[in-house]
Parts: sequence; structure tokens; C-alpha cells
Amino acid sequence: MCPISSSRLLDELEQCRYRFGRAEGAGVSKLLKRAGAASFRDVPSLIRFHEVLMVLRAFPPSVRALRQSEKLLNTFWRRVEQLRTAGADMDEFDPLEVSGIAGTTMQDTLGFDLMRWLVRRMPGKVEIAWDDYDDERAMGAGWPRVIPLLEEDSLVEATIPWRRWLDAAQGSHSQSPAWLVKRFEELNVSDAEKARLYDALHMPVRWDLENSRISRTRNWSAVRRPFIHQGPLLARKDVSLARELAQRPPELQRLSRKQGEAVMDLIREVMLVRYRELYGTTLGDAGSVRRTDIGKGVSIFLWNLRPNRRLPLRAYVAGLTLKNGVPVNYIEAIGLFDWIEVGFNTFYTFRGGEVAWIFAQVLRCLCRFTGAKCVSMYPYQLGQNNDEAIDSGAFWFYRKLGFRPGRRDLLRLAEREETKIARNPRYKTPARTLRRLADGHAFYELPGAEPGAWDRFSTRNIGLRVNARMAKEFGGDPKRLRRAAAEALAVGLGVRVPKEDSLEHADFCNFAMVLSLVSELKSWTAAEKRGVVEIIRAKSGRDEMRYLRLLQGHDKLRAAMLRLGTER
Repeated sequence: MCPISSSRLLDELEQCRYRFGRAEGAGVSKLLKRAGAASFRDVPSLIRFHEVLMVLRAFPPSVRALRQSEKLLNTFWRRVEQLRTAGADMDEFDPLEVSGIAGTTMQDTLGFDLMRWLVRRMPGKVEIAWDDYDDERAMGAGWPRVIPLLEEDSLVEATIPWRRWLDAAQGSHSQSPAWLVKRFEELNVSDAEKARLYDALHMPVRWDLENSRISRTRNWSAVRRPFIHQGPLLARKDVSLARELAQRPPELQRLSRKQGEAVMDLIREVMLVRYRELYGTTLGDAGSVRRTDIGKGVSIFLWNLRPNRRLPLRAYVAGLTLKNGVPVNYIEAIGLFDWIEVGFNTFYTFRGGEVAWIFAQVLRCLCRFTGAKCVSMYPYQLGQNNDEAIDSGAFWFYRKLGFRPGRRDLLRLAEREETKIARNPRYKTPARTLRRLADGHAFYELPGAEPGAWDRFSTRNIGLRVNARMAKEFGGDPKRLRRAAAEALAVGLGVRVPKEDSLEHADFCNFAMVLSLVSELKSWTAAEKRGVVEIIRAKSGRDEMRYLRLLQGHDKLRAAMLRLGTER
């Protein structure tokens, strides 16, 4: 097939990918049959074909089109290999928005927890990217912990044969980083400290995806009853967030640990091949995973962090959405009391597919899971330091769903822009104005929320107040502050300070440092003090959502935290 015919075929497929109905399904099947026999002789064309297949797999117009897409995706790596053999520029497969295609090679600098998962997931297939690794300072600081006598060389010599040292220590000339990962794993320090030590190496690694299920191409699950679209997709204008949130809350099914482990593997695969590493997707607690099937082939998974890797004060939720078994977005929510900050990222390929409706379902699940009454979107989601969000007009996506800027100056600016749009529907908000609008959080308050309560709140403000006290009263010594605060809180609550090697000790100290700024604590009732004790113990308990629900039942603590965290 000549290049012009290939290009025209791709144009027709792209035009049909979000058209549904019996006639459209038959037409798509014919196009896929022609595409299966076609040769795409350049990387951009092959990438276009790949993305169309991914959309048709997630949003199929017919069962036949879905099966055809699966078959083509399962053998897609051969097309990539043909281009490689022909001398194509394989770097064109590297950009973030198209990475992870079967048959390509990936390179990244991964955090410790994701790295040790990867070397187990792909044994013998991950190697150190030596041609891009020359950070001798990092190697000199970290490697002596696991390679005996290396300091004899690294501390005083000008030229150190790092690879020879590593080869000698692991007994081979392997390029694999697995030996190093295992040695760091065996260090007698906490998991968090292991991660900090390893991450300081900044060591790039490379792996071939081949035809792996880890690749974005094949990283989908078979579904028994796929949802076949027969009519137009729901656009943002068709979605009422208030109406969706007013529906009966979805049922969240708690999965078994084994099922949860499979979800954790899936989300790590999903993020890995997109060059993304999120705290909650790497360190999710397999025992906390919930699932709901929301309809239209959409399944939403939510989970919390492992007890030993949780945040000091806020509760953390991460999640993933599948559409007919295909990952289409990931979710992050960090909450305190009745408020959650939300991050919602739909993958590039699927940004034309009912994003507003899926976002509404995600919020339904998050509010059910966390008990939140106030939802805020991170400024990054709106466009702060995010050119892609500016280009897409992300602020207006959330604004038209009912979110409002938390800052009065930004709310006035948004209202002025809305007036201009009402007068001239062809008017488009300039990028510089969108950047101003993205300079603060946007809020959506559910029925029962306290209006504006969280508009100027940030846990950062609490942390800064604690540190200012440490500098003023304890000479900047964190150990003295923690000890003094813990002892004072134990007396105030009538309990003992937990043992130092326990998770509860760290949580107790964190709350003690904050509550040392709450002078009215001593006047709280015995029941209110017992409530604080129960909250602290729940922070490292089995279910982090229990901790969040207990917070929501303590009005005095909420008022104190709001006061400390509200910008003045």
C-alpha cells in the first residue's frame, strides 16, 4: 500500500474512532481489516495506528471491532521491529504521550520501591544505562554501603573504575542492577530510609518491552461482557456534577489481598510505561483496595498507603480507572477531616472519551470512600506550571462543572472572563489569564459543607508554624522538639508515649508537635481527649479511612487544625 493510501486509511480510522452505531461498527471493522494488511513505513504513522487501536479497544463500536483491535495489538511489536530493522529513528517512540509501545525500549531513573518491583517483574531484562550514568559523587556516597573497601578507592583516587568494582562484588559482568537493589533492600534501616539512600544514586536503567504485557499496547484485561457503544459519547455539557453526586453512593467492594496485589502490579505497570511515578501508585496497600463497576464498562479502583509509608497528617488515596479493561486514567486524593485535594489525569490517548462523566464517577467514589464534603483541585491540574493544561483550557473544564476559585481575586477574574464569553461566544481566554486563574485551588462543596472553610488552608502552613517554634524555642533541634512535645501531650491526654520503635510513636510525635500549638487542648473534655488518642492510634492502623472518619467526628480538633493551617 502506498504512503498516500496509508495516510488516508489512518485519517478514516481516526474520524471513526468515536462514532457509534451498527453501520459505524461495520465500517470500522472493514477499515481495521484493511489496516491489518497495510504497512506503515514511518514511526509517526505507526504511532497514529497504535493510538486508534487503543481507543477502539476501550470504546468499541462492536464486539468484532474490539476483537480485531485486540488481535492487532497483540502482534503490534512486529511492526515496530520491522521499522527498527529498516533503520527508523526509534527515538520518536520516546515522548511521554506515546511511550510504552510494545517492541520499544524504555529508559528512566526509578525510585527504589518501583525499581525493586521492576527487577522482580522483569528478571534479567533490566540493565544499568552506563552510557548515560556518570554521577561519581552519587556512587561514591552510596555504593560503599554495599561494596566492601570501596572507600579506599573512592575517597582519595581521581579515577575510579566503578563498573569493575560492581562486577567484582556481584561476581559477573552483568549490566543488571538487581544485585545493587537487593543489597540496599538488606540494609538495616527503615524502608523509607532505604528508598532515600537508593534514590540518591540517580541511577538510570533501561529495559526492552518486547511483546510484554507490561507494555501499554497489551496492558489491558479481557472482559467477559464488554460495553459496546451504540450512541454518541457524553460531552462535558451533558454532565451535571451536582446531579451525579446526588445519586445513591456507589458500593465499594473490598478486594482480597491477592486481588489487591494484582491491582498494585497493574498500576505500577500502567505508570511505569508512561514515565510516571506517583507516591500512592508505587506504595499502595494491597489490603486496602476497593473496586466498583460504575456502568458503561467503567471500573474504578481506590486504595490507601501502607501503614509504614503514610503521610504525617493527611490521609492518602490513589486510584485507577479501567474502561472495558483498558487503563484510561489515574487518581490521587489527599484528605484531612471533610476536605480532599484531588488530582485526576486522563491519559493522552483517551482525552476524547467521556472524560467529564468519568471524572464525576471518580468524585462519587472518592466522596463515598473518604466522607469528604469539600473537594479541591490542585493548581497544577488547572495549569500552574503545566502548559498542557493551559493549552487545553483545563480551568474551564472544572469551572463549567461547578468548581470555583478559592481566592476572591481569582473568582472575580473568572467572573469577568465569563462575562466576556457570554457577550462573544467566539472569545477565548488568553493563556496569560489562564495562568493567573491556575494560581490557586478550585473548590466544589457538597451539601452539608461549611462554605469557604478550606479556601485558604494548607498543611504546609501547619508545618511551617511547627518549624518556627522549633527554631525559636528549641534552637532548631528536631529531637528536642519531638521529645518535649510528646511528653507534654502524653501528660495532657493522660497516656504514655508509645515505644520509640513503633509506628504509633512517630504518629504520636507528629500530632504532639502540632497540638503543642493548641493552647486550648487542656480545656477539652475527657471524651474529646480520648478521641484524639483514638485518632492517633488509627493513623497507623489497618484502615486509613477509619482515621479520616474519626477526624471528621472531632469538631474541636478540626477547628484547631483549620486555624493553624489557614493563611493569614
